[in-house]
Amino acid sequence: MTRRTRQVASDRGKKRRIWTVALLGLLLVAVALSIALGAEPLSPAQVWHGLWHASGLEGDIIVRSLRLPRTVTALVAGLALGAAGALMQGHTRNPIADPVVLGISAGAGMGVVASLFLVGVSSLYGYVWFGFLGAAIAGTAVYSVGALAKGGATPVTLALAGAAAHALFTALTAGMVLFDRQALETYRFWTVGSVSGQPLHLTLQALPFIGVGLLLAALNTSGLNALSLGEDVARTLGVRVGLTRAVGMAAITLLTGTAVAVCGPIGFVGLVGTHIARHLSGPDYRWIVAQAALLGAVLMLTADTLGRLVARPGELQVGIMLAIIGAPVFIHLVRRREAVRI
Repeated sequence: MTRRTRQVASDRGKKRRIWTVALLGLLLVAVALSIALGAEPLSPAQVWHGLWHASGLEGDIIVRSLRLPRTVTALVAGLALGAAGALMQGHTRNPIADPVVLGISAGAGMGVVASLFLVGVSSLYGYVWFGFLGAAIAGTAVYSVGALAKGGATPVTLALAGAAAHALFTALTAGMVLFDRQALETYRFWTVGSVSGQPLHLTLQALPFIGVGLLLAALNTSGLNALSLGEDVARTLGVRVGLTRAVGMAAITLLTGTAVAVCGPIGFVGLVGTHIARHLSGPDYRWIVAQAALLGAVLMLTADTLGRLVARPGELQVGIMLAIIGAPVFIHLVRRREAVRI
């Protein structure tokens, strides 16, 4: 490696570290604004009192019981969906990949409705785990079908298997919803995508799944860098392609399945976050996944906060706000010629 090459690599690494630190700072700002702002105006003193010296005042209840739980939920879900979006785009080589492409959102939705229609579960605490189970089934089915194809679980076979799984699970969900009014009412609220009204203990119980998913995502990045050069090149570098694909699918399933089960099928988080991260850090997935996770959390928190401000005294759910923000970005990506190559 020449001196010039080493200098370029050093400068690029420094730039990536600076952007990561900047994103961490932006995330802290987004967390603070999420707690401080909402449909009910509160002074900084009231917010501080509610966080550290709560005594049962109205402001304390708003901060502790309403804003803090939804902030934690948005933070956790955003980290999960951002990292999952980066892995999805890397493994499918599809620049517009999101949970819908691999059918995981549809699988989670089917699990939620099945818990209502077949088992009679009526509480959020109960059906969220069925949503996670549905997502896990969808992820396992997609990878298994893709692996059975000639050439194994390639980006094309995974995308095609995901499209087929999405169609199947959506049809099954529609069939159950038509026969059960309770399932229809619950599904209508859940499918919008929201972080409001989620008990803090429920989000905390989902943390182990998110933690394992983020760990698997971090372990998967080196192999994903090699796979981005092509499977033949990756094999010559000693990468076990099948194992790398399996670990990536496991991470995607855990991250997306848990986030979707808790918040509903929220889109555009991984899509937007991954493209911004790729613009900041180049093609290295060790940095893309980490920065996409941070950006996903920032997007979730910002969209939720804006949704509370623009429709006072009511609010727009975070899924709606993200669609408003993400749709123009999606159209821009489709129009760009280079968007077809990652």
